[in-house]
Amino acid sequence: MRRTVLVMLAAAAISSPVAAFSPEELRERTVERRAVEAAIWGIPAVNYDLMLQEALAKTKAKVNEIIYWSRPLDWHNQTLTPNPDAIYLMTFTNTKDVGPVVIEVPPADGGSINGNIVDVWQMPLEDAGPSGADAGKGGKYLVLPPGYAGEIPEGYIPLKSNTYGGYALLRSNLVSHSDADIEKSVAYAKRLKVYPLSQATNPPETVFTDAKDVLFDSTIRYDRSFYTSLDRIVQTEPWLSRDRLMIDQLKSIGIEKGKPFQPDEQTGVQLEAGIQEARDWLEAKYDAELVPFYEKGRWNFPANPELVKAAVASFEEPNAYPTDIRGLTYSYAYVGIKRLGTGQFYLIAIKDKDGNAFDGAKTYRLNVPANVPIEQYWSLTAYDRETHALIRNMPRASRSSQVAELAKNEDGSVDLFLGPEAPQGKEANWIPTDAKRGFELMFRLYAPTKPLFEKTWTLPDLEPVAK
Repeated sequence: MRRTVLVMLAAAAISSPVAAFSPEELRERTVERRAVEAAIWGIPAVNYDLMLQEALAKTKAKVNEIIYWSRPLDWHNQTLTPNPDAIYLMTFTNTKDVGPVVIEVPPADGGSINGNIVDVWQMPLEDAGPSGADAGKGGKYLVLPPGYAGEIPEGYIPLKSNTYGGYALLRSNLVSHSDADIEKSVAYAKRLKVYPLSQATNPPETVFTDAKDVLFDSTIRYDRSFYTSLDRIVQTEPWLSRDRLMIDQLKSIGIEKGKPFQPDEQTGVQLEAGIQEARDWLEAKYDAELVPFYEKGRWNFPANPELVKAAVASFEEPNAYPTDIRGLTYSYAYVGIKRLGTGQFYLIAIKDKDGNAFDGAKTYRLNVPANVPIEQYWSLTAYDRETHALIRNMPRASRSSQVAELAKNEDGSVDLFLGPEAPQGKEANWIPTDAKRGFELMFRLYAPTKPLFEKTWTLPDLEPVAK
């Protein structure tokens, strides 16, 4: 009887007007809830916008030009999980005012480009270079505006984009980190060209801007400025049919095409709460839901195979639109790859052999077995666990098979060490970490071969080294 009375009282309390939300409380809850969803949905575009704004604000580069780093990246490049073992170049294209834009990639003679061309949402349009559509012969990639119906001249590789903006990440491959090889790689990269199709008969000289000394920080800002970036995308890009559901969702948080984004103080508080919750959600998902590459072990796929499949299909599958997985992926990485596994493949680790998160104050060892299944090079890079960027103020971020002084074991394997100090006699094989911060790892394989995917070659997990 007592239990029945308690249940009745609880039910009455739930239905009581006293427990109901006021109209203002409902509005606040709606803003916060939709701010969370807007962040998860919009993070690929915000990720792109942050890189574009850094380029425009911190360098002299403009759209449809090339920004590059004339030496392998160091911690001053605070993009998400970049590769410090190649020469990086980026061109932010925009077809809104000039029409179709050409990205001309040179043939792979005396060098090679590993490139990826994407739209604002970082959906892959095409890969470039030996593993791309030109197959190393060089090619003229033609980025088309949304709905373009004009004639496409012969000799071009047309890329139909649903957005005016976009970018290409173009890596000029290195043979080694010697000054001579770096200079050679930069010289080859400067054979790239970017120009409007309207000027193809007499292309202007491509402008290259060096960002090697710039603190280029495009890490995700988990504060209300996130929504300023998102608003910039809404104002400048057309709505995609698959995303029209978000029109009213964004309107409820103050983002509406054709109107200024001017949230009042209370809305700003809810946006701040929403972006913080989104960050917590992404962090929890990252910690628990990476997809293992091996049946047993701590190395994971760089992106969920479900997302890769959807992106290759241009997100046009009738029964799939993995925005949650997409949001997670673009919280720790950038760019989309059309043929993942052809030009490059990545493995991610955030925990050691025992399942513990990597601690920058500890020392770890990774044994890279002999005969790594690659045709170009492999590398291991350490990133800040919180920001997913290169660890700040470190003298280097990686070790790779390009490093001439790398010490090998008698069986051809290589022992790499990570920690705040190099183990005695192991300086050449050491990657420094910050003792006050956690870290994560990416193992890159450029031009990977079958033993990787057949898993007849296995990368072991990292083990803590006892002092």
